[in-house]
Amino acid sequence: MARYLVTGAAGFIARAVIERLAAAGHEIVGVDNLNDSYDPRLKEWRLRQLSRLPQFTFIRDDICRTGFFTTLADQYPAFDAAIHLAARAGVRQAVEIPEVYLQTNAAGTLNLLEWSRKGGTGKLVLASTSSIYGANPPLPTPESADSCHPLQIYAASKKAAEVMAYTYHHLYKLDTTVVRFFTVYGPAGRPDMVMFRFTRWIAEGDTVEITGDGEQMRGFTYVDDIADGVVKALKPVGYEIVNLGGHETITINDLLHRIEKLVGRKANIRYIPKHPADVDANWADVTKARHLLGWEPRVPLDEGTAHLVNWYLEQRDWARDIQIP
Repeated sequence: MARYLVTGAAGFIARAVIERLAAAGHEIVGVDNLNDSYDPRLKEWRLRQLSRLPQFTFIRDDICRTGFFTTLADQYPAFDAAIHLAARAGVRQAVEIPEVYLQTNAAGTLNLLEWSRKGGTGKLVLASTSSIYGANPPLPTPESADSCHPLQIYAASKKAAEVMAYTYHHLYKLDTTVVRFFTVYGPAGRPDMVMFRFTRWIAEGDTVEITGDGEQMRGFTYVDDIADGVVKALKPVGYEIVNLGGHETITINDLLHRIEKLVGRKANIRYIPKHPADVDANWADVTKARHLLGWEPRVPLDEGTAHLVNWYLEQRDWARDIQIP
């Protein structure tokens, strides 16, 4: 049995990762500050599911707080690995509060790296983002594509985290796998993500807002497949960057029509101007993940979308009140 630290433990992807680790018999210590970056009811719901796991211990604290990792080290001298999923996520909110994104995504990562250097762990899985590839990446996008021209502070802060992790690998031999997530979806996902928004808006008869003409393309991967990739990324690699997700593509208009059928209701659509931080296409080349990690996404888009819609309808008595950022 191994012991793992998971930051951002109340997050969407973290919940699936923790459940997978617990099913394998491992001990998991999770930390999350339960901030209000989006409706905290979603985070509380996920934590209630995780609280049933005897292998899981939750700490409500902030990795940016001075002294947090000192306290952690006093209680847990070492971990087999850290899975760093804590982050301020989302493209548009980052434009409004860039200093918060930089503090969480860069300074928080630096705190974790320092703790690792001092003996906290010798293995790091670091979550990053496909937003790092900028405006016009090759499609499908390989890890070798340019990542030095991010369009907003969210991607820039994640690039900073990647570079710092490489420095700690170089100086202190910290074994690091950077996993760049593309578009991840599933039950209890973030409310700013397109599938949650569409499902809620259609189910509740609200106007569905689509930026641009809706013909922009996104590659989607189900959250359980992503969690499988994160766990596989725990293997020793030295320092590697690996794309996870975004393997099954669809336009936003076509996605909307699929969700209409699942909900059983037509959408009232309003097209709004494209946001300057948005990209036209998002599609991952996951060849490296297959070869390096033996990772293969398994849940088809139709099946995964049905899981998300069914979850929403089952939880509708409270989920309908979740605020859309």
